[in-house]
Amino acid sequence: MTLDIIRALHIIFIVTWFAGLFYMFRLFVYHAEAGRKTEPARSILIDQYKIMERRLWYFITWPSCILTLIAGPWLLIKLPEYLNQPWMYMKLFLVVLLIIYQLYGQKIFTQLKDNPRGYSSIKLRLLNEVATVLLVAIVFLVVLKDSVSWLWGTLGIFGMAGIFTLIVYQYRRKRRPSEPE
Repeated sequence: MTLDIIRALHIIFIVTWFAGLFYMFRLFVYHAEAGRKTEPARSILIDQYKIMERRLWYFITWPSCILTLIAGPWLLIKLPEYLNQPWMYMKLFLVVLLIIYQLYGQKIFTQLKDNPRGYSSIKLRLLNEVATVLLVAIVFLVVLKDSVSWLWGTLGIFGMAGIFTLIVYQYRRKRRPSEPE
């Protein structure tokens, strides 16, 4: 297989992996909020979210994660000189954080099946933004490589995370008091 085909597959799997993560954590928010509704809406919504989450998690998100984690090392085998570049180690560290996020998502997925009231929607909304922060950090790192200092890159990531946190809390404050957290 040519290098360009492997690179294209890697990008496609990354895109579908992130799409799965973005939507999955959003479904977690809706699932948790459905647990606070009255019957029969609660049962109907929770049953539907369980189906949607299971399909998304096991047919899109996990397969995309695994295929990304196959294509990435395959690229490094084809391009071993990347391992001599400092930005690659930071990217690999961010990928490890993304895998930890995926595994934490698996934990939430398992727990929500049994207890949709176990998580607040605000916590899940904040967790939903983690994938965005990691995506932006990884893309900027790969595109800009060493052209941005580590200090400014780190400050930018933390700044973006802070902005997302403020947005989530502002959203929470504007919701009607009768709505669940």
